[in-house]
Amino acid sequence: MVKNFSEQDSLVSEWMRELRDVNTQGNREQFRNNIYKIGQVAAYNISCHLPYADTSILTPLAATHCRTLVSQPVIATIMRAGLPLYNGLLSYFNNADSAFIGAYRQHISETEFTIAQGYIACPDLSNRPLILADPMLATGSSMVQTIDSLLVFGQPSVIHIVAIIASQHGIDIVRRHVPNAHIWVGAIDNELDANKYIVPGLGDAGDLCFGEKLQH
Repeated sequence: MVKNFSEQDSLVSEWMRELRDVNTQGNREQFRNNIYKIGQVAAYNISCHLPYADTSILTPLAATHCRTLVSQPVIATIMRAGLPLYNGLLSYFNNADSAFIGAYRQHISETEFTIAQGYIACPDLSNRPLILADPMLATGSSMVQTIDSLLVFGQPSVIHIVAIIASQHGIDIVRRHVPNAHIWVGAIDNELDANKYIVPGLGDAGDLCFGEKLQH
């Protein structure tokens, strides 16, 4: 399943406009906050697709029945660009466990690169929902490699992937590799440029959130 949660006009459409617009991208706090809020919208939508069970509780006046999550999810993010999106998701799933992956483009030439991973921390994923946050789903390579690395920690009951902007190519790659994954996006762009950046996209999400990095 691929769900574009800004295809219907809503506040997400406004936040997406501000994220893409070079005239508003200079406000780093607003940029991070918009990603955070989109993460909250994604969390609510994902919550509607998770399994719940009946439970009994006691109010100050009487016993009653409620619905509760069968299992708390694990929320994973690819650092560093994924942190604001992860924080938005975690603010709704505030009893979730977390996983962190350090992955980046290791350039071989100006247009060629491999995905390097230098760090991973993850709880047991067995039979738990996995929600994986990365703001830009471009080639799909880092997402596929990250999923493979996480599956070492157990087989999730379901995988949800959240991105701010995805390329159609990246979605196709992920769906081919993980056909049962649910993909939630703020927008789908059709083009990748020579450097494998999404066009029109919004630029480098990590740099816009946290400042430019030196390349080594």
